[in-house]
Amino acid sequence: MSEYLVIVESPAKAKTIERYLGKKYKVKASMGHIRDLPKSQMGVDTEHDFEPKYITIRGKGPVLKELKSAAKKAKKIYLAADPDREGEAIAWHLAHSLDVDITSDCRVVFNEITKDAITESFKTPRPINMNLVDAQQARRILDRLVGYNISPLLWKKVKKGLSAGRVQSVAVRMIIDREKEIKDFVPEEYWTIKADFIKGREQFEGSFFSLNGERAELHSEDDVKTVIGSLSGSDFEIAAVSKKERKRHPAAPFTTSSLQQEAARKLNFRAKKTMMLAQQLYEGIELGKEGTVGLITYMRTDSTRISNVAKAEAAGYIEQTYGKEFVQTDERKEKKQSNAQDAHEAVRPTSTMKEPNTVKEFLSRDQLRLYKLIWERFVASQMASAVMDTMSIDLKNGEVIFRATGSKVKFPGFMKVYVEGSDDAVEEKENMLPEVSKGDKVTSKDIDPKQHFTQPPPRFTEARLVRTLEELGIGRPSTYAPTLDTIQKRGYVTLDNKRFIPTELGEIVLDLILEFFPDILDMEFTAKMEQEFDNVEEGNVEWIKVIDGFYREFETHLEKAESEMEKVEIKDEPAGEDCENCGSPMVFKMGRYGKFMACSNFPDCRNTKAIVKAIGVKCPHCKEGNIIERKSKKRRIFYGCDRYPNCEFISWDKPLPRSCPKCEGTLVEKKLKKGIQVQCMNCDYKETPQS
Repeated sequence: MSEYLVIVESPAKAKTIERYLGKKYKVKASMGHIRDLPKSQMGVDTEHDFEPKYITIRGKGPVLKELKSAAKKAKKIYLAADPDREGEAIAWHLAHSLDVDITSDCRVVFNEITKDAITESFKTPRPINMNLVDAQQARRILDRLVGYNISPLLWKKVKKGLSAGRVQSVAVRMIIDREKEIKDFVPEEYWTIKADFIKGREQFEGSFFSLNGERAELHSEDDVKTVIGSLSGSDFEIAAVSKKERKRHPAAPFTTSSLQQEAARKLNFRAKKTMMLAQQLYEGIELGKEGTVGLITYMRTDSTRISNVAKAEAAGYIEQTYGKEFVQTDERKEKKQSNAQDAHEAVRPTSTMKEPNTVKEFLSRDQLRLYKLIWERFVASQMASAVMDTMSIDLKNGEVIFRATGSKVKFPGFMKVYVEGSDDAVEEKENMLPEVSKGDKVTSKDIDPKQHFTQPPPRFTEARLVRTLEELGIGRPSTYAPTLDTIQKRGYVTLDNKRFIPTELGEIVLDLILEFFPDILDMEFTAKMEQEFDNVEEGNVEWIKVIDGFYREFETHLEKAESEMEKVEIKDEPAGEDCENCGSPMVFKMGRYGKFMACSNFPDCRNTKAIVKAIGVKCPHCKEGNIIERKSKKRRIFYGCDRYPNCEFISWDKPLPRSCPKCEGTLVEKKLKKGIQVQCMNCDYKETPQS
């Protein structure tokens, strides 16, 4: 009979830990939470200090029965759930169900599932930390009060199946606000002038920099003509040469948030998939004769801190593999988020010596890709900074200055292993410039002015949204993946080309919440609540006071919403045309991705089609079709012929129903910063812009 019972969350984790502890220990899995608030009711007594009503989760009866049976036979019980608030709460619920004294040394925590970490943790068990439990309870109860009060309202007033929550509602608001910015954005015109310069047999590129000693921006073609008109011939003189050495530091090891962002950029993984794979790598992978081994440290963390043992092992590996000069020697300050809990280490491999290639045969393709990303990021973070040689050349012709810049890697340092990705996919490339001295003469050729227009702010990718939520202090690392999943399942947003786009349903729900529950959508308020949970965890405030402070005002808003919120009827609006299949009227319906046309004779007729908006202009290309408004994959409006693909006419600018007075060509409306300008598609005819 086993003397000690150890309870963890998952069977995979249990299997790994049991092998490390030996025969005296029996390790069983609770399969997550054993108790929770009931699904069928609020489960929070708002009249008596928000006392929660916990029940055994449906389906967990057999698991609890098995744990109770094992507990009766055990000399001592250890609760070894994850080392965070959620894990502490799971341990507390287990202690309650199994009659374990929470003040006894029953709680065991570890940051990685390796033999050394496990055996060491069992030498120092501790009581359950009720501050951590209370912080988790406060979040759970507050989210229940919000969700179970607002969601039924939305069911009654809009449609069934909707929900509201603190973090998810703010995330939807950010996506909708960004969409409004994009729609309201008016492009600004600007120009660049580039030129190729020849020095002997070498050629390099430079760009216009200044005129008459002042940095000049080119806003129009007239500005370009002024610059080019100031040039005298093609001869330029080197006016200044600047050479510098620049250090480039590696990115810090992963936090939960940065792991989700980088996996999205480099591996095209959704946040949910990243966390699922990371969980598998943490809990343990069967490595042949070596048995089950946890390959990474705990993956829910907001810290970039690394243990001295891990640093020493990494330094030894780097020196042996790449050379002593590649080992980090300079002290780098850790950039700590102001709201970071810093409970445990960054996400890193449990052993640097387990190179991705050595475990390749035991991992699935996606497990290997994520492990390789984590391993390379950590190793690079412990390597020497890269050294770049940079060079800048100013080229003068009269009062016009062009500037050429270049750089090359003098010492690769960490870049030999890994370079951080970017949301904007801009890669730093080497650009070599020739050796020149002040006063040297060069010749220009191919002076190339180009017109550009400023672009609207980009839509949120998963990576960008996670980063913004973290920067604003909204939510916690463990909440991001489920939040992004929920807002898509509810139909509030959709992903198009990896970018979030709000649906009409999302906009309707947001407007209602914004009108009646403004605090829920206030980003500063939501971030402040996260700080309050941190205060509970640190023992600075009682969780009941935090909930009470929120609920008193929330209850007032709730009463007002119950009486004043009007029902939003999403009716089937007549589309004004008949179904080509059965002759019944077509209607507009609202779906997950917005409005579409469908046959009113559903389900007997299942004909559907996209909404087409005609603008009353004949196609200037084929002369037969009509111009309709369309949307690109990136949801940008453009105009095309309704006879596509037989006619391939398209235009980003809206065609007008009148012809150009100069050439009889097609006139279009072009959006400018200060209004709309009518101009011809075929000639240089332009009308005065109108605001």
